[in-house]
Amino acid sequence: MAAVSLRHGDLVWGKLGRYPPWPGKIVNSPKDLKKPRGKKCLFVKFFGTEDHAWIKVEQLKPYHPHKEEMTKANKGKRFQQAVDAVEEYLKKVKAKEQSNEEKGKGTGVKKEGKNKKTSTERKRKSTDSSSHTPQKKSREQSPRKRGRPPKEDKEEMPGDSWLVHGHRTLGTEMILKKPSVTYQAISKRLKVSEEDTGSTSIQAADSTAINGNITPTDKKIGFLGLGLMGSGIVSNLLKMGHTVTVWNRTAEKKTVGGIHSEVWDQDERTKCDLFIQEGANLGRTPAEVVSTCDITFACVADPKAAKDLVLGPSGVLQGIRPGKCYVDMSTVDPETVAEVAQVIVSRGGRFLEAPVSGNQQLSNDGMLVILAAGDQGVYEDCSSCFQAMGKASFFLGEVGNAARMMLILNMVQGSFMATIAEGMTLAQVTGQSQQTLLDILNQGQLASIFLDQKCQNILQGNFKPDFYLKYIQKDLRLAIALGDSVNHPTPMAAAANEVYKRAKALDQSDNDMSAVYRAYIH
Repeated sequence: MAAVSLRHGDLVWGKLGRYPPWPGKIVNSPKDLKKPRGKKCLFVKFFGTEDHAWIKVEQLKPYHPHKEEMTKANKGKRFQQAVDAVEEYLKKVKAKEQSNEEKGKGTGVKKEGKNKKTSTERKRKSTDSSSHTPQKKSREQSPRKRGRPPKEDKEEMPGDSWLVHGHRTLGTEMILKKPSVTYQAISKRLKVSEEDTGSTSIQAADSTAINGNITPTDKKIGFLGLGLMGSGIVSNLLKMGHTVTVWNRTAEKKTVGGIHSEVWDQDERTKCDLFIQEGANLGRTPAEVVSTCDITFACVADPKAAKDLVLGPSGVLQGIRPGKCYVDMSTVDPETVAEVAQVIVSRGGRFLEAPVSGNQQLSNDGMLVILAAGDQGVYEDCSSCFQAMGKASFFLGEVGNAARMMLILNMVQGSFMATIAEGMTLAQVTGQSQQTLLDILNQGQLASIFLDQKCQNILQGNFKPDFYLKYIQKDLRLAIALGDSVNHPTPMAAAANEVYKRAKALDQSDNDMSAVYRAYIH
């Protein structure tokens, strides 16, 4: 970006690292954030995020002249929310200015009063000039005096109402939490990182999916499985301009009048039709999708489904040819991944495991975290796809490492959910307010979107699935088996697993994982 003349309080488009431009406001920096040495920088607070940082002047553009250009290039949901937050801020500023103008309009008495005040001020200045000249000079030379921000700049920007992590609700009152993130921490978080750990290479790739500023690969993409996670992934791939062919279980065997017939499942047909309307192609079988596409992704429920998809009739293996890439995004055990990888490679195919950390909402928003392992060339070929579907991707080395890491992550998440439910029920039976417990937790170190959402599910009795309970129980079971394989104790996961098993026995399998709460109240 070209250097421009900007000053404190200006709205701007700021570019940080490899991230596309994002709307922000030039503000005074906190005392603990020293200005970087070198090129001229201005401190920018970004709308719709908790991020703020010193940005080089050449990486800034004024907001209004470039608004149309930026909004055309970026279509992501969070980006649009940030732009809406800017517009809301501008409306409030305009309303305030109009209010001040109306107050300024008055009778001649008010004007006379103003002139009188001015006259009084002149007398005071004259007196100060004659009797306190040294002090006046000192004040004029003080950079702190000249650089003091206007009163409104000390307040939180209205755009901060969009902060995902920055607010906590307490009763009906909204409390804005000012971010305490250092410049170094922001740089570290947004920067591509690499770490050598012996045979395992870890690379974190930032994502621009939330801004829609992605150049899609020219390779043909296939996708098998349109469940809670797969549907959001495919939607984002299409939005970012990828050519996608989809397949899902669209038929099942049913007995009608004693005769076995193949009938369409309406929900599954509807899923495929929706994506076809968005521009996707329809594949009749997994084999067909793999044979017609360069890279085929799959996201299914469990180890059995993952193996059946590859080895079953008209499965993936029948469509594999030398050079074809297969990426399994299912959360399964390392043994299943190794078996699938072996048969794919034996046919000349290329394999990458890439399970995803997140839920339905994060999938829809393109904010998943992808854990990949296997063929690093395939990982690099999937770059634009991973950017479309997630906020970060990690390459973890050899096949099996991503499965292990994914199970550990879900083990922690599942155990935490069980603990949340246990705490909420204990509060209830001891006569404590569950809402107050949540309010307190949201002000402490455990505060998170996950905690708030799951507690809200419990308080509202709404367990619409965002992450199926049966799947988190499956992951706990697999994580415990992983611990057994290396003789490592997993007592917390084992205890949580028993609670989820109890919830399944109470017909909670197809509800959200937060429905584990019901295991404690029955």
